[in-house]
Amino acid sequence: MKAIVIPRHGGPEVLEYMDVPQPEPGPSDVLVRVRACALNHLDLWSRRGLPGIQFPLPLIPGSDIAGEIVRAGGEATRVRLGDKVVLSPGVGCGQCQACSAGNDNQCRRYTLLGYMRNGGCAEYVVAPEVNALPMPEGLSFEEAAAVPLVFLTAWHMLVTRAQLKPGEDVLVLGAGSGIGSAAIQIAKLMGARVIATAGNPAKFDKARALGADEMIHHGHQDISEEVRRLTGRRGVDVVFEHVGQATWEQSVKSLTTGGRLVTCGATTGSVGQTDLRLLFGRQLSLLGSYTGSRGELFHVLKLVAEKKLRPVVDRVLPLAEARAAHERLEKREQFGKVVLSI
Repeated sequence: MKAIVIPRHGGPEVLEYMDVPQPEPGPSDVLVRVRACALNHLDLWSRRGLPGIQFPLPLIPGSDIAGEIVRAGGEATRVRLGDKVVLSPGVGCGQCQACSAGNDNQCRRYTLLGYMRNGGCAEYVVAPEVNALPMPEGLSFEEAAAVPLVFLTAWHMLVTRAQLKPGEDVLVLGAGSGIGSAAIQIAKLMGARVIATAGNPAKFDKARALGADEMIHHGHQDISEEVRRLTGRRGVDVVFEHVGQATWEQSVKSLTTGGRLVTCGATTGSVGQTDLRLLFGRQLSLLGSYTGSRGELFHVLKLVAEKKLRPVVDRVLPLAEARAAHERLEKREQFGKVVLSI
């Protein structure tokens, strides 16, 4: 089969479009004919490498996968050949206390397709049968692939961890990112007022079309000062943080007394300095979040099927142009998800 392979860590130029053996499903696995795979910043980290993490190279990246069941192991009895599916990106052990409680993203052996095991930037991928979820009707494969990781992560951050409430103010950083575009929609669905940031004014109208009430240019405006101005000096109840070092201090300063900052990433660096007097003086909460449970993804897909949430596709490129897709993500030129069609 054709696949995109990371043979060694480095820039987009290390990606190879090549022939590799087609994988074989185990007894409880399914073999999926991949039709579309959306990219995430995680794919950039897998390609670049991370300090202290040993990646299983060569690696096929890609966590967001939509396709069709073409084969199933002998113990896989729920799916049928030809089923259109979206793959839940997270893979737990299925046996520990966390997995048994439905909190598979807290499993100590939890990983993601395309991260510590081969993913969907290929014509075929193997995944546990439990990860194959019905694809919502009315979506193209490209739209379906744009849903799983960003909407699941944003839902877990805002609803499960931060417990966002109707009428609250929320600051969403990076409106043009896949996760930012998902967070805006989820926050509006929950009845919140959304203040979003972007580094390009061309993205402002697109963010407003998704539900953003106010926009901040994070390249030219002081985020916390603009938040104070837009909230009558009060600050926001929730900050949706995934940028990391470049925005951390501004994010903390943007919170109102009793506010919650929830973070899932550190794309600009992993060191965030915090004035502890703000933390205890304003009684702030700093919340970590990592993807979400498979049960939460079922709920998200239901909302997508009901058209209460919609995937945002920036552009679709053929699998062979994965290098160009990575370059677009690195330059932060996209609004929404860059998808590879296979």
